[in-house]
Amino acid sequence: MPSYLNAIARAKQGGFGKVYKGVLPSSKLEVAVKRVSHESRQGMKEFVAEVVSIGRIRHRNIVQLLGYCRRKGELLLVYDYMPNGSLDAYLYNNELKPTLSWDQRFWIIKGIASGLFYLHDKWEKVVIHRDIKASNVLLDTEMNGRLGDFGLARLYDHGTDLQTTHVVGTMGYLAPELVCTGKASPLTDVFAFGAFLLEVTCGQRPVNHNSQDSPGVLVDWVLEHWQKGLLTNTVDARLQGDYNIDEACFVLKLGLLCSHPFTNMRPNMQQVMQYLDGDVPLPELTQMDMSFSIISMMQDEGFNPYTLSSYPPPGTSVGTISNISGGR
Repeated sequence: MPSYLNAIARAKQGGFGKVYKGVLPSSKLEVAVKRVSHESRQGMKEFVAEVVSIGRIRHRNIVQLLGYCRRKGELLLVYDYMPNGSLDAYLYNNELKPTLSWDQRFWIIKGIASGLFYLHDKWEKVVIHRDIKASNVLLDTEMNGRLGDFGLARLYDHGTDLQTTHVVGTMGYLAPELVCTGKASPLTDVFAFGAFLLEVTCGQRPVNHNSQDSPGVLVDWVLEHWQKGLLTNTVDARLQGDYNIDEACFVLKLGLLCSHPFTNMRPNMQQVMQYLDGDVPLPELTQMDMSFSIISMMQDEGFNPYTLSSYPPPGTSVGTISNISGGR
């Protein structure tokens, strides 16, 4: 670690490098330091330029990048330290973390939606995050959700055509068109946000085939229950029925809409915010509009979500996929 940081303990393994908790000696400010090796991203010069740009973003629901340092072929990114860790720990590690109430979950959902809307529409450039998931949502001292880990983010000028890139992201959050074409867009972020909505409300990973008690592909499982009129059966059982039924069903329906395989059916983040704020009613879902199966569509294209989710481990970000069935 550089001399101006006093390493305390490694906090976690991030998608593109190790993350440490540190203290700035002069101010005693606790920070998170992410080490990004040169091999983890091609075009280090371009990456540094994007990091500098992202460092100018100021929003209450985005983890603040405080600074960076290049040192011997690696990049050190210094962020605000989030003392309550990542959201996924509260969803999946109940032995160590308390169960989040519905009010907490709904507050976090609205905060992340606000941050993502800012990235897509309100900042000086269009920022496509490309890795929205519960493990990249960090919680501050007041349990506000903040979107973090911009290691896969891409920046574009407003109004420019988006370029085809390597497929990156996390299995279970990847929009079908992203897997097939490699072209990320704000609407591929919306798809991932839809998976996130279902994940937070159901307390289940987007793809899970390791347990008979868990759904295979979460969006298909929720959709099946909606079609049967049993939507509340998908709400996280750890809430023990203590939640606002109207809000939970609303979020589940919004998650299904955002996770629609056809881009013309997905709302943009401005519309999502209007729905969440109650300014515009959520469109009624119809059986015709929602007659799809993500797993069937993926298999028709020659992809197997179960294979995709088994390597690397579930929840792991994939930087470059040259052969989508295997990853790296």
